Amino acid sequence: MESNDLIGLAAGTLTTVSFVPQVIKTWKSRSAKDISFGMFLLFSLGVVLWLIYGLALHSAPIILSNLVTLVLSLSIILMKLVYK
Repeated sequence: MESNDLIGLAAGTLTTVSFVPQVIKTWKSRSAKDISFGMFLLFSLGVVLWLIYGLALHSAPIILSNLVTLVLSLSIILMKLVYK
């Protein structure tokens, strides 16, 4: 694996893992009232575009990090809708 890919994997891992505490907090508290639906919707759309970009480049770091980020972001959106 090239050093650029390692840097990309490290960056993707850190930015993706940053969503885990919010997902856990929202799930445990069963409350998403302070979470902005619009922000997470726009963010998720941006992540979809990054995922498409990664697929076009065949870049594993971009694909993996954005795929996991999308799952986490969509789970927050889902909890926002469920925990009204």
